[in-house]
Amino acid sequence: MIRWVHLDTAIVPDEGGELRLMQRGTEYSIMSGSIELMNSRLSGSEEALATLVSDRLRDRPAPKVLIGGYGMGFTLRAALASLGPKAEVTVAELVPAVLVWARGPMAHLTGDGLDDPRVRVVEGDVTRLIGSAEAAWDAILLDVDNGPEGLSREANDRLYDREGLDAARRALRPGGILAVWSSSPSPSFNQRLRKAGYRIEEHRVRARSTGGGGRHMIWLAVPSA
Repeated sequence: MIRWVHLDTAIVPDEGGELRLMQRGTEYSIMSGSIELMNSRLSGSEEALATLVSDRLRDRPAPKVLIGGYGMGFTLRAALASLGPKAEVTVAELVPAVLVWARGPMAHLTGDGLDDPRVRVVEGDVTRLIGSAEAAWDAILLDVDNGPEGLSREANDRLYDREGLDAARRALRPGGILAVWSSSPSPSFNQRLRKAGYRIEEHRVRARSTGGGGRHMIWLAVPSA
């Protein structure tokens, strides 16, 4: 049996604890305590987060997209593959070490995604980017913590509470999309989205790109006119 090897530890800002990068053969995992936040073998639902949105932006020749959380780059790479040459994609990553890992031990997963001329990388909290924007984005994609029922950092709740949903609504252009990834369903989040004035679609998608593995949840939410 191949054992897991601890490659590095990163401190999450604002007393958010630690992240650990683990490797087992060709497999990588990002852990928060005993919780696995990301695994290199489970890219399907993160890719779907991008492609579901891109399919709905086809009538916008130069969409501006904000991705909250780089992770292992699955969502970014899928977005770049499915968006046109005039798209602008901003990636906000709270933990600088995650981007170091992307260019270091996981460079083969990253490819040229971070160097794509359509991409701008911001090291910081996506909550601040959303809160400071007014009708700036055609889509906001959030893959932060394990979703609305966050497990690793209490401050992430600000993205998914009523104040955070109102901020996202202001930051979106007319007809824009708020897309949220979660490891599991959340009826209470459904209610919050509706009360905040969003029309929602729920998509259950497989964890693996080959169609296997567990099912994760993706919400596509569009502010009502």
